[in-house]
Amino acid sequence: MELTTFWFAVIAFLWTGYFVLEGFDFGVGLLAPVLSRNEAERKQVLGTIGPVWDGNEVWLITAVGAMFAAFPAWYAGMLSSFYLPLTLILVGLIVRGVGLEWRGKVQHASDRAWCDLGVMVGSGLTAFLWG
Repeated sequence: MELTTFWFAVIAFLWTGYFVLEGFDFGVGLLAPVLSRNEAERKQVLGTIGPVWDGNEVWLITAVGAMFAAFPAWYAGMLSSFYLPLTLILVGLIVRGVGLEWRGKVQHASDRAWCDLGVMVGSGLTAFLWG
């Protein structure tokens, strides 16, 4: 097997791992307001992704890093031609991450509602732009 074929298979594996695992997180983030009727249920629903959502981002970082190392022209072409959507994806991931982290730390219900909105908007925006 050639080295380019090996690296292409590794990068394809990393992107597939990211989209499969993160797709579940996006779905939970989008459906949390629909699936839960009260605060306890919403905490349970978001608790399903709580321990793993930030670990799933490692798949994305590793995939992009492998693209940079193995195929720099592919990396440069993708990131420069899709600059705006990828920037908005990063904003969506940040908003979702802040919403998930702050939700457990805020005291007032109105603040939790803002965090829930951040999780929902961040998940929806990111999933839409990847699609």
